[in-house]
Amino acid sequence: MNAMRLSRRRFAAVAALAALAPVHRVVPARAAPAHVSVALDWYPNANHAGLFLGQARGYFAAADLDPELYTPADPSTVLQTVGAGRDDFGISYQTDVLLARAQNVPVVSVAALVQQPLMGIMSLKTAGIERPADLRGKTVAYPGIPSQEAFLTTMLEADGVTMADIALVNVGFDLVPAVVSGRAAAAMGAFWTHEPIVAEREGYPVNMMRVEDWGVPRYYELVIVASERRVADEPEEIRAFLGAMQRGYDAAAADQPAALDALAAASPDLDREVEEEGLRLVAPTWTEGGVPVGHQDPTRWADYAAWMVERELIPADLDVAAAYRADVLPETAPPATPGP
Repeated sequence: MNAMRLSRRRFAAVAALAALAPVHRVVPARAAPAHVSVALDWYPNANHAGLFLGQARGYFAAADLDPELYTPADPSTVLQTVGAGRDDFGISYQTDVLLARAQNVPVVSVAALVQQPLMGIMSLKTAGIERPADLRGKTVAYPGIPSQEAFLTTMLEADGVTMADIALVNVGFDLVPAVVSGRAAAAMGAFWTHEPIVAEREGYPVNMMRVEDWGVPRYYELVIVASERRVADEPEEIRAFLGAMQRGYDAAAADQPAALDALAAASPDLDREVEEEGLRLVAPTWTEGGVPVGHQDPTRWADYAAWMVERELIPADLDVAAAYRADVLPETAPPATPGP
């Protein structure tokens, strides 16, 4: 159910990228829009709404681009394939970009899709867990991801508790089943735009404690990545892609039913009710603070990287400024024209 988490974390595979030679493409003069591959982090869902609506409404075609939006057979390879030039763009996570850069993976974040964290600790309302200190003496489930242990440690310490005060159990990606079955009192790693919706539709109202409310610096949950080579050699095509992307996300926020239609057309098995609620929740995060879709702030990157250094997730000498490029994003996107 939580295959999206796969794309965030399997860095044993990412470490192998250093041995892969980049693929250098020759781009001929063209009469047709340029094909660009976009590797998604999961099946089409609310987080991708602007891409699919932008494609459906012709915003990418107007930018002379023909994007192939697809979910890889193994979404954990997105950073590998983008870094090696096998995909033009990919959807990943700020945490993973920094982890990958620490292993010499040549990927760069060119836009932030979500301006805030989506992750937190989920528990049943009946458990009465309102703050991290309420987890003392309880079992907490998590997907076995080291960075999420760092999130949990930080949240506990912010409320005077330590990891020694809880029992941690690795349940893989079965976070909702672990909580509703009583196997764990709470689950670290839930997205408040997804897992609580699923749990409550099954009849289990939940509480969420968000990571940024308990000591974790605010970060960009989802980002669009490209390779270092592509950013250096083809900035105008990247800027054209991002401009069309901005139009798509602005349109998706303004016309959510149309965005859901575009998602459903791409993914017939989509649970429309879950994604409808997820889209309602996530859409305001695309432009939180009045920024354009895709905006990236140097302070946000620096502060989050400093926290990752403190938690020994990345080395202190990592060149954080090289992990993102804010200058390839159009500051304002052309207004979205009404679609059919």
